[in-house]
Amino acid sequence: MTDLAQSAPASMATTSSRLKRDALAIAIIIAVAAVGFFLFPNNLALLSRIVIMMLIVLSLDLVTGYGGIATLGQAAISGSGAYAAGIAAAHFGIVDPLAMLAVGAAGGALAGLVSSVIILRGHGLAQLVLSIAIVQLAHEAANKASAWTGGSDGLSGIAPSPVFGMFQFDLWGRTTFFLAVALLIVVFFLLRLIMRSPFGMLCRAIKEDPVRVRAMGAAVKPTLIKLYVLSGAVAGLGGALHAISTRVVGLDSVSFNLSAEALVMLVLGGTGNLFGAMIGTLVFVWFEDLVSSINPFHWLTMVGVLLAAVVLFAPRGLTGAAEDIYRRLRRDREASK
Repeated sequence: MTDLAQSAPASMATTSSRLKRDALAIAIIIAVAAVGFFLFPNNLALLSRIVIMMLIVLSLDLVTGYGGIATLGQAAISGSGAYAAGIAAAHFGIVDPLAMLAVGAAGGALAGLVSSVIILRGHGLAQLVLSIAIVQLAHEAANKASAWTGGSDGLSGIAPSPVFGMFQFDLWGRTTFFLAVALLIVVFFLLRLIMRSPFGMLCRAIKEDPVRVRAMGAAVKPTLIKLYVLSGAVAGLGGALHAISTRVVGLDSVSFNLSAEALVMLVLGGTGNLFGAMIGTLVFVWFEDLVSSINPFHWLTMVGVLLAAVVLFAPRGLTGAAEDIYRRLRRDREASK
C-alpha cells in the first residue's frame, strides 16, 4: 500500500511534466509560425509547403524512426491521400476542406494498410526494394487512370469551400497557412500522446529487438501494420492539404523524388524524434529555396554538401547533435562545481 501511495504522486508528476513539455512544444510551433507569417507575408505558399512536408515526414518518422521499417515509398501513401481528396472534390462535389482532409486521411490509411502487407513481407534491403516498387506502381496507376486522376495533365477542378463556411481561401494563402499550422499542431500533439502510450512503447521495442518482443508473446506484425495505417493517415492528411493548397494534384505527388526527399529531411533532422522530423523539413526546404534562388544552376551541389556534412559530423541528425552538445555542456557545468 505504501509503495502504491508513493508511486501515484510520482506518476502524476511525470504526466504533468510531459504535458508541460507538450505545451512548450506547441508554443514553439505557434511562435515559429507567427514569425514566419509576419516576416514572409508574401511567401506563405512556401511556408504552407513546409508544413505539408512536415506532415509527410512525420508520417515517415513513425514507420522508420519508431518502427524500424526501411521504406522509400511514402509518396505513394501521401499521394493516395492527395488523389482521394482531389477526386472527392472534383468528381463527387465534396469541397468542404475538413471533409476533404478526412477523405485524404482515409485514403492514406488504406494505402498504408496495403503497403504494409507488402513491405512487411521483406526485411532490410528487400523492404526498400518493395517500397520503391510500390511508389513506381502508384505513379503508373495514377498516370493510366487519367479519367479519374487527370493523368500527366494533373487533376484539376478542385475548389475547396471556405473553412467553417467563413474563411475563404485567398490568393495570398493566409487561410491555407492557418489551416496547415492548426492541423500540424493537432497531429503533433496526438502523435506525442500515441508514441508515449503502451502501443508506442511496443513499437519502439519492436524496432530494437523484434525477436525478443515476439518471444514475450507480443504480436509484432499486426502492431507494425497498425503503425503503418496510422502513418498512412498522417501522410494522407499531408496529401489532402496539398490538394487543398494548390487545387491541383499531379503525378509528382506519387513520385520517387518526393519519397527520397522526405527520407533526406528525416535523416537531416533525426529519426525517432517528432521534433527532429519537423526541424529537418524546415531546414531542408528553407535551404533548398535559398540556394536555388542564389544559384539556380548548382543549388543541388550545395544541398548535397549540407547533407554530407550532417551525415559525417552529426550522424544522429540536427536534433541528435543538439542533444549531445547540451549533455556535454551540462556535464562540464556539473564537473566545474
